[in-house]
Amino acid sequence: MTAPDPTREAEAARGADRALRAAARHSGGRLAAAAVCSVAAACAALAEPAVLGHTLDLLLRQDPGGARWTAWCAAVIAAEVLLDAVTARLTGGVDARSTAWLRRLGLGRLLRAAPHHAARHSPGELSARLTAQATTAGAVPAAVVGAAVALLAPLGGLVALVLVDVWTALAFLAGLPLLALLLRAFARDSGASVGRYQEVQLAMAGRLVEALAGARTIAAAGTAEREQARVLSRLSELGAEGRETWRIYGTTMARTGALMPLLLYVVLGVGGVRLAEGALGVGGLLAAVRYAGLAAGVGAVTGRLAAVVRGRAAARRTAALFELPELPQGVRRLPPGGPGALELRGVRVLRGGTAVLRDIDLRIPGGTTAAVVGRSGSGKTTLAAVAGRLTACNAGRVLLDGVPLDELSAGELRREVGHAFERPALFGEDVAAAIAFGSGPAPTPENVRAAARAAGADAFVRRLPDGYDTALPDAPLSGGELQRLGLARAFCRAGRLLVLDDATSSLDTLTAREVERALTHDVRPGTRLVVAHRISSAARADLVVWLDAGRVRATGPHTELWRDPAYRAVFATGTDPAAARAEGTGSEPDTKPAAASALAAAPAPPAAGRPGAQRNTGSDAATGAAPARAQGTGSELDTGPAAAAGPRTGAAPGEGPDAGASAGTGSAAAGGGGRRAPGRKTVR
Repeated sequence: MTAPDPTREAEAARGADRALRAAARHSGGRLAAAAVCSVAAACAALAEPAVLGHTLDLLLRQDPGGARWTAWCAAVIAAEVLLDAVTARLTGGVDARSTAWLRRLGLGRLLRAAPHHAARHSPGELSARLTAQATTAGAVPAAVVGAAVALLAPLGGLVALVLVDVWTALAFLAGLPLLALLLRAFARDSGASVGRYQEVQLAMAGRLVEALAGARTIAAAGTAEREQARVLSRLSELGAEGRETWRIYGTTMARTGALMPLLLYVVLGVGGVRLAEGALGVGGLLAAVRYAGLAAGVGAVTGRLAAVVRGRAAARRTAALFELPELPQGVRRLPPGGPGALELRGVRVLRGGTAVLRDIDLRIPGGTTAAVVGRSGSGKTTLAAVAGRLTACNAGRVLLDGVPLDELSAGELRREVGHAFERPALFGEDVAAAIAFGSGPAPTPENVRAAARAAGADAFVRRLPDGYDTALPDAPLSGGELQRLGLARAFCRAGRLLVLDDATSSLDTLTAREVERALTHDVRPGTRLVVAHRISSAARADLVVWLDAGRVRATGPHTELWRDPAYRAVFATGTDPAAARAEGTGSEPDTKPAAASALAAAPAPPAAGRPGAQRNTGSDAATGAAPARAQGTGSELDTGPAAAAGPRTGAAPGEGPDAGASAGTGSAAAGGGGRRAPGRKTVR
């Protein structure tokens, strides 16, 4: 286990204390009322022995005032009971409000932080920090007040004991230094033990949530017993820390429990001697014993001190969320009617001290569909996150229609920049609410259905038990259906910039093409930034941004970049990158080996007219089916050996884009072999 860093631990403790003070201020009124009632109850408790002693003396002397003082005794006792009840009620309210405030603050910071910052904590840890540990931490403000007021009765009892009889007070004071040492040792030892216990508890909660999230994978791999052992591997450590915590608490309580009665017996003995000497009356002896009992109540502070110790340790865990850096936002708005021109100037992004994006300079004209391609780890998703302001860059600026994204207001940014992800999360009571989810005015049911149609989701949504009103838990969704609902949500609130981070990876070829057509014709016009892994997506884009090791290696139409063997190797499957660069191999993912070989042998396609990306619906891999080449409807998956062997490996320049099929012509892989979308001009 890694040794704790004292500096970091001290800073975490200071941050936790700041959060607890803020929580106390949030419930300041109720906390003050609880403190007043608690102090009043302590005062009543302090008055009670004196009133009882005086009443006893009056009754023993058969004084007529004894009846009146008996009524006073009843009033003092009733007031103490009532004030204790009110204090308990107010303390519960303070605990609840403080806990809710800590949870809202932690959750707000978590949601306003960049995703990579939030990912520092596993889902299990986050759940534990925002639930059980926030509850424990929320009890600290009231516990501190309670512990402080709990000292009032012992200290007041000690002062009253001195006033009743000095010798009995001195007898009691003889044991206080030992009691102070016991309490100090308890606070020190229990704080460290509770902190270690909660640390192990968080780690186990994280592993448990990971296992639950991957239950299907675990079942398929047959590793249930291994995962169970992994989740519970630190159970013995957790048990040891728990037993140590209770051992410290039990030992301290046992010692203080033995010390306090001993002190009371000493006070009673000294008081008896003083009574025999005539220096103390019966009522005085009763008052002395009662005040000694109150003074001995300092041992009860141990329980309240334990609550404070546990709460501060829990607050350190919860306060870690408060330290998550927020994405800074401004107050500016975008110019009305802007086309969505996106520009990155000298963008640099670091993760763990390593640059994942390096000096990115890129300009995407408004209305352009730009595909971002590159090998795994090249920085595609990070570029998409930076472009959509889901994360901040460490250097450089990102501008949309000339306005830096960090200067836009949060509302303006989210209205004008939309996102769709590979694994979208759905929120809402039903399917319609999940599609309509987002900031700003709620879309109409007609707009929701139109977005679903554009994403290819309308048909399967209508087949659900209650259609668009089907509750999400009652709507079993495949990976592709989930992606289509995520796309529908993005389309429903499309702004001038739409970022699609591998958002069609689970769709079949036909559905993906239908979605791309709808994105062109049925969704609000604007700029599209598409993280692409398929050749077809790159071929149909107006512009391709080729990332390599965090840098922009090249930009341009797919047909031009395809001439570079290293670019073709980006789409290769099962091919060594070095060999791919040397031999010029490359293929569409999920194509068969023979098709990949035919694709690898294809030279760069000729440019027809002016160089640019063609809009087509042809095959992503070279196929030998003549009807598919003629009509531009060949399947990506129809790439068997016969299909691969049939087509020519190139086309003469004079044949134009509709010439025979190859890896570069007659297919989406090359951007040829199909027809331009009516009325759509290619953006260079």
